[in-house]
Amino acid sequence: MTTSTTGPAQAAPPTTATPPALSATVTVPESLGYRVKRKLLGKPLVTDQLHAEKLSRPIALGVLAPDCVSSSAYGTEQMLTQLLPVFGIAGFALVMPITGVILFLLVVLTLCYRDVVSVYTRAGGSYVVARENLGVNVAQVAAVALLIDYIVTVAVQITAGTIAVSSWLQLTFNIDITGWSLWISVFMICLLCYGNLRGIREAGRSFAIPMYFYVLMIGLTVAVGLGKLLVGDLPKANNLHDTSNGGVLSLGHDTQTLVAFAAILGLLKAFANGGSSLTGLEAISNGVSVFRKPTGINARKAMLYMSVMLGTLVLGISILAWQAQTTPYASGSPSVLAQISSLTWGHNWFGTAMLTIVQLATALILYTGGNTSFNGFPFLASFVAEDSFLPRQLMHRGHRLAFSNGIIILAIVSLALLIGLQGNLTRLVSLYAIGVFTGFTMAAAGLFKYHRVRNEKGRTIKLLINGSAAVLSAAVVLIFATVKFTEGAWMVVVVFPIGVFALIKLNERYRRERAALAQAPASASLPTLTRNTVLVLVDAVDLAVIKALRYARSLRPIEVRAVHFMIDSKHAEHLRKGWDSSVAADVPLEIIEVPDRRLRRASVELAARTAEESDSEVTILLPRRSFSLTSRLLHDRTADSIAGAVSKLPHVAAMIVPFDVVEAIEELEAAEQGRPGSGRDREHGIGGPKPRPMRATKKLLLDAECPPQAADPSTPIPINSVRWRNRATLEGRVRSVYVGPVSGSPALEAELYDETGGITLVFLGRRSIPGIEPGARMRVEGMVGETEGFLAMANPSYVLLPRDGGDDAEDE
Repeated sequence: MTTSTTGPAQAAPPTTATPPALSATVTVPESLGYRVKRKLLGKPLVTDQLHAEKLSRPIALGVLAPDCVSSSAYGTEQMLTQLLPVFGIAGFALVMPITGVILFLLVVLTLCYRDVVSVYTRAGGSYVVARENLGVNVAQVAAVALLIDYIVTVAVQITAGTIAVSSWLQLTFNIDITGWSLWISVFMICLLCYGNLRGIREAGRSFAIPMYFYVLMIGLTVAVGLGKLLVGDLPKANNLHDTSNGGVLSLGHDTQTLVAFAAILGLLKAFANGGSSLTGLEAISNGVSVFRKPTGINARKAMLYMSVMLGTLVLGISILAWQAQTTPYASGSPSVLAQISSLTWGHNWFGTAMLTIVQLATALILYTGGNTSFNGFPFLASFVAEDSFLPRQLMHRGHRLAFSNGIIILAIVSLALLIGLQGNLTRLVSLYAIGVFTGFTMAAAGLFKYHRVRNEKGRTIKLLINGSAAVLSAAVVLIFATVKFTEGAWMVVVVFPIGVFALIKLNERYRRERAALAQAPASASLPTLTRNTVLVLVDAVDLAVIKALRYARSLRPIEVRAVHFMIDSKHAEHLRKGWDSSVAADVPLEIIEVPDRRLRRASVELAARTAEESDSEVTILLPRRSFSLTSRLLHDRTADSIAGAVSKLPHVAAMIVPFDVVEAIEELEAAEQGRPGSGRDREHGIGGPKPRPMRATKKLLLDAECPPQAADPSTPIPINSVRWRNRATLEGRVRSVYVGPVSGSPALEAELYDETGGITLVFLGRRSIPGIEPGARMRVEGMVGETEGFLAMANPSYVLLPRDGGDDAEDE
């Protein structure tokens, strides 16, 4: 808690003995859509509850690593799906050299990304590295790569998690749910989307538990399996001819040569699929800002630990799959990892229990890995939108402080991908590595340039590491795009350049708009006219038009004209009769013929002619009736079209006056059923005058009594309990700040509110006070006086309080 400079407590002396009122409280009914949103998502979170939680290294590792470490659950199996159909039984042996190549890549990329988190300790990963070193346009290659990576990650991780559940049921109870696997995955994506819209945080021990649980159980399984292998007690899978659940993959028989084209292609495909084991390696660099200080050191160590865990598990699973000859199934269930677990732990009650725990751990980390994309994708999209390469709506936080638009887009696209590929894990993996390794390439290339232009210690080794990482990652991208092109990679190859082109073009559009708005328009040199003529365009005699007419008179123009553009003479005559018989429509109706039915053109001509003849500013009011979503199809948007046309004229402004037809319908139905409406009908003269609360002034409160002073003025009390001419201590949140003159001198006025009401704080002679701003929490003490008939404190002593969920005001 930070105490600011205080001023003397004094009250503005009133001229009468009558206590003023509290600041007025207005109750506005919530819309149906908001009420539904609040029911589904819960109470809205205020901005002060948004704060960056810094995590210790073990917790941060557990939170950020699931996407990467969980890749070990399907990496080896994906290699076998490409090797066995080409090389037959020999494919089990070939999985080891390919695993060795992937582990070599893991070492190089780990060294590269340790460098990334040392240099760039804020979130963003390869996008930030590329933007800072290769230029903002080139960085969009990394942006598209990461966005595609996040989308595919959701589909892959959720599908693999469902396979883990299916494998457990298949091996334990012989229950086949593969026919439902797709819809289970769809349900899980929808569940994660809903949870993140409610504000699931990617922080805390609960999100770290699945990663450590998985590493413990799979590590234990691998250790026991390797122990059995050493003593010759590891059984074989013996499922080479299993026809259950769609059967295992068919085995190839051409094992005589490894130099044939099909053999080389098979090896490259296996390597490409195995590259999925390295997905998620960039997770720590994308979320490096969550580490406690020293951020760079903690992130470097976490990067090393994560890579060691991943490499150990991938190596161990590959060895056991090779020796136990666990063959993948065409449907993906039971998985190779589930088969290894079953063989390792046996088929007795203890083995069944351990298999259950292992599969539970596998499903948890895979689903958690899918959830990391629901955190990473919206944040990355907000970064790119902040640079004006994506729509700015992606920068807006929603009801629960999450980037709701990004979450919804991710869910929709990943669902479309999942359903389009029928939840086939192998086909999904075919889309994976291009985006992942393109991001690796951009990060490594950016760091290579970063070190090349600096003369620093260890420059040569850093250039060697990052240069090697860039070249190897680019080679993987080329291999993947070539050998997997017909298996689905063509979608990424096609979407990728289109995505980059679209982002750059969108940025150009934003820059042109910004440049156009920064220039002074031609009309800026025109003189400002002090008079105003208001034209109300009407097409009916209803509440929407009456509301527009009342608003027109409130502008105090020199003239108000009601204008109807006649397209149908019969309708115009009917309108004229209704207008003449209406009490509310007390402005003469002017009817202008439009024989060619060009309403926009007629509106422009009328506005231009009126501005020239009246030598005044012209305001055109267009009543617009707001309908429900289904009713919008029954009505056009003429008002928007006319407003856009006339607004281009000098000295002419268009204003749309909305009217909620849905609420009017509800009030009509309520009136027909004898229930009281919401008050709109009374506002327009239907059912009697609407009672309005009067502004409380001293003259209106001459008979009020001055209550006694509180027993302990130093104890904070609710604002609605304050009494005029008594000292009081209050706590609340500043809602608004205003600087205005008081007796010719400046004064800072702040509205302080709590749950019970509001009061005005007046700081005489001050234009600004550090810390006193909208959203600030403070405790004030002083004499309760008045200003303009409302309770106020003049120059109270005050203390700034920590914001909800945040740091002290001084720290902010």
